[in-house]
Amino acid sequence: MKRQHHSVFLKSIVLSCTAFLFLCVLFSCSINRGLESNQELIYLHELNRLKEAAKNNLVDNIEEFNSYKERPKSDGPFNESNNQEFLVNNIPYFESSNDTLSRVYNYRWWMISKHLRDYYDPHDLKNYWVITEFFGYPAWGSLSGAITCPTAHQFYDVRWLRDPKYLQSYAEYFMLGSASKLNQRENGNFLTHLSRPESVHFSSWMVDGIESFLKIHPDKTWTQKMLPAMETHQHLLDSLFTVKNAKAKTDGMYKVLDLYDGMEFSLSAVLGLIESNGPYDIYTDSTWRDLYLGWETTDEAAKTKAAKNFPLAFTKGYPDFYLVRPSVGSYSFGNTNALYNLYRLEEQQNPTSENKRKEAHYKARAQEIQQKFLRTLWNSEDGFFNTFTAGDNAYGVRDYEARVGESVGYTPWYFNMIPAEDNKKYEVAWAMFTSEKGFNNHKGMTTAERQHPYYNEQAYAWNGRGWPFQNSVVYKAYSNYLRNYKNQITAQDKETLYEQIMKLTRLHDYAHPNIGEWYIPSEGGQFGGQQDYFHSTYPDMIIADLIGFKGMHSNGFQIQPLIPAGKMDYFYLGNLTYHGKTIDIVWKEDWDENKFGKQPMLCIWVDHVLKATSKELDVKIDVNLD
Repeated sequence: MKRQHHSVFLKSIVLSCTAFLFLCVLFSCSINRGLESNQELIYLHELNRLKEAAKNNLVDNIEEFNSYKERPKSDGPFNESNNQEFLVNNIPYFESSNDTLSRVYNYRWWMISKHLRDYYDPHDLKNYWVITEFFGYPAWGSLSGAITCPTAHQFYDVRWLRDPKYLQSYAEYFMLGSASKLNQRENGNFLTHLSRPESVHFSSWMVDGIESFLKIHPDKTWTQKMLPAMETHQHLLDSLFTVKNAKAKTDGMYKVLDLYDGMEFSLSAVLGLIESNGPYDIYTDSTWRDLYLGWETTDEAAKTKAAKNFPLAFTKGYPDFYLVRPSVGSYSFGNTNALYNLYRLEEQQNPTSENKRKEAHYKARAQEIQQKFLRTLWNSEDGFFNTFTAGDNAYGVRDYEARVGESVGYTPWYFNMIPAEDNKKYEVAWAMFTSEKGFNNHKGMTTAERQHPYYNEQAYAWNGRGWPFQNSVVYKAYSNYLRNYKNQITAQDKETLYEQIMKLTRLHDYAHPNIGEWYIPSEGGQFGGQQDYFHSTYPDMIIADLIGFKGMHSNGFQIQPLIPAGKMDYFYLGNLTYHGKTIDIVWKEDWDENKFGKQPMLCIWVDHVLKATSKELDVKIDVNLD
C-alpha cells in the first residue's frame, strides 16, 4: 500500500513538473511573439514615418520645380496645375540620408510628367499616350513628336508608374499604330537614303523595354495582343539593318549609321572613313576634324567635289557609312531574347504547338546573334568589343575593325548577353571603366577612351563628350556584371557604381535640378542643350541598378542592394506597385540609437505585411508574393 502511494506521489510530481515546463514554454513563446510583434510595430511605425516624409518632400519639391520660370512648358496635360496630384498618386517614393539622390530622383519624375503627351492620331483616329524626348515636334521625330531613340530608356523609367496605361498606349502607338506604318518624313534632318517607318527611324531595344514593363505590370491578354506586332517590329529591323554579303565577316550582323544609333560623329566612324577610298578620300588624319566633328562641319563636307560627284555617298555632307556597332547587335539580341521569354511564358500558360515552335525559334535566333557577335566584335588583344564597318557598304571600306574603345562596348552586359561560363574572358573590359586612360574622368563618364589621340569632348560629337543616354546603358550593364557574373562583389565594386551614379547626380545641379543633352566629363558644371530632356533613365537607376529591385514574370521579386557600407544611414523605397501589390522597403543602419551598438535591419513589406528582414544590406533576398 505504501509503495502504491509512493508511486502515485512520484507520478504527480512528474505531471506537475511537465505542466510547469509546458507553461514555461508557452510563456516563453508568448514573450517571444510579443517581442517580435513589438519589433514589427517599431518597423511599421518607422515605415509610416518615412513614407509620410517622402511624400511631403515630394510635394515640396514639386512646388519648387513648378516655380522655375526658364523651363520648357509641359508637352502634355500634366503641368503646375495638376502634376502634384498625378505624381503623388503614381510614382514610387524614395527618401534617403543622401538628400542629393532623393532630390534628383523627385526632379526626374517631375521632368518625366512633362513629357507624357495625350496625342490624337489623325491616321488612326484615336488618342495615344506618347512620351517625348525633345519638347514640341522636332523634324526628326514621328508625327506625334515622340522619337524612337530613347524609347527603351523611357520604358525602363516609366514602367514604375502605378498606372500601366501610359506605357501600354505608347507601345501600341509604335508597334500597332500609325508609327509602325508611316514612313519617316523626308526633311532637312532626315539625312538618309533608306526609307523606313517612324518606328525604326532610330535604333532601339523597344521590344526588350516592353518585356521589362510586363515584369512590373503583367497582363496576359495585352501581351497576347502585342506579341505579333513585336515580332513584326524585330523582323523589320532584321530586314533593313543587317549586313547582306555572304563573303563578309560581318554578314548577317546588325548595322546602323552612327547618327541613327544616337551617337553621330563617332570615333569608330572617323577611323573607318580615314581608311576608306573613293568619295571618302576627303577624310584624312589632318582633315576629318574640319569635315566630321559636329554639325557645322558637314556643311563643309557638302561643298566638296566628292559630295557632288557621289550624291548617294552623302546626305547634306553626312557620310552614308554603316557600322556594325556593339550597341545595335546587343539591342537586337535583347529584343529577340525578350520574344523568346514571352513565348516561353505563353507556352507555360497556354501550351500550343505554335507557342512551342516560336519559343524554340527565338531561343535559337538569340543564340545565333549572340555567338556571331562574340566571335566577331571581341578583340582579345584590346580586351574590348570593337566596331566594324559594315561588310556591304556601298561606299567606303568594308569589314574594317576600328580599334578604339567606345562606351557602346559595354552594351552586351546590359542584356546579360555574355555567357556566365565565359565571364573571365570578357570581364577584362571593365578595367577601362575605372581607368583614367579609359572612360573615367573627373566629373563623369566619357563616351570614348581618353587615351585615344582623337579623343575630343569639346565638340558636339560622341567621341568623348558625356552623354546621359550612355550613362544609363553602362551603369545598368555594370550592375548586371556585378550581380550576375562576379562570384564575389567587393566593397570597391560597390563604391565604383555608387560614385559613378553620384557624379551623374551632381551634374543635375542641386540648387536648380536639370537634365540636359550632354556634359563635359573633365569640367562637370551643368548639362548642356535642352533643359528637362528625357533621353536617359534615373528612377530606374535608383530602383533597379542601385537598390536592386528585380522584377520577374513569376509571382515574386528579388532585392540585392549595391550600396556601399556607410554610404546611406537609411533609405526608403515604397508606394511601389508591383504585380498589383504595394511594395515598401526600408533600410536603417540603426533602428534604436538609444541601444548600445548599431541595430541594422532591412525590412520588406508586401501590402503592409512584413515579408522579409535582414540585418545585412549586403544580401540577396527573394520575396514570394503568394
